[in-house]
Amino acid sequence: MAGMKIVFGLLTFVTFGMIIGALFQLAFIRRLEESSGTKFPSFRRMHESQSNGYLRLPRGIPHWVDDKEAVVLRLGIVKPEVLSWSPRIIVFHNFLSMEECDYLREISRPRLQISTVVDTKTGKGIKSDVRTSSGMFLSPEERKYPIIQAIERRIAVYSQIPEENGELIQVLRYEKNQFYRPHHDYFSDTFNLKRGGQRIATMLMYLADNVEGGETYFPMAGNGKCTCGTKTVKGLCVKPIKGDAMLFWSMGLDGQSDINSLHGGCEVFAGEKWSATKWMRQKATS
Repeated sequence: MAGMKIVFGLLTFVTFGMIIGALFQLAFIRRLEESSGTKFPSFRRMHESQSNGYLRLPRGIPHWVDDKEAVVLRLGIVKPEVLSWSPRIIVFHNFLSMEECDYLREISRPRLQISTVVDTKTGKGIKSDVRTSSGMFLSPEERKYPIIQAIERRIAVYSQIPEENGELIQVLRYEKNQFYRPHHDYFSDTFNLKRGGQRIATMLMYLADNVEGGETYFPMAGNGKCTCGTKTVKGLCVKPIKGDAMLFWSMGLDGQSDINSLHGGCEVFAGEKWSATKWMRQKATS
């Protein structure tokens, strides 16, 4: 009986915390929408200082021009768009600068290997025909680089999940005819919950847009139809656009895994799809 009370108490705490977090996130998105309502000059090609990782803003920008935190967060540049509430999906347009996208691609290219999926018994990566891309993880040392730190900070603020709860960023490349079959990001086993608990949300960042196909597909979101590769399917499809990022939640406000967060990567039929994924947990991962 005492054990049941403890479990119930923990579930209540997690649920309450997620509701509060969601309310803070909605308030933040509202402020972001208001701040990005002004039409600014072309931000997508602005130069980035490689020495400190900060974006250099042109003259004429409002009060945050000398605010380094605002520059790192790309306030006035990033524009949120809510696509779905069940599952919760938000696209942040212009989340990454063009230089950040190119940087992530180039540092990962020499180390790409055939992608794997997580083995529910051992927690190790295994090859599978479910996923046919190639990819790599940034190292803990690379996580300290100024540009990576800026991206990590941005992810934490826009998702409202602490940086220490995030896994290492994974960069992926999908070539022609490659795909990722529909799956859930949350774990269905207990082994993978030992380090950081359950995955609660994912930030998927697009690093290139010279691709045809390669949409991110949510078969259980929305009531309409969309284009997935060369097929028309039921659900919601998000086209990869360089610099955009998509935040979606694998856990609902009730603290339970959201089965509607099922998603996949549509087949690429021309060009290459590049993306960077950040999975976030309930607790610190290290």
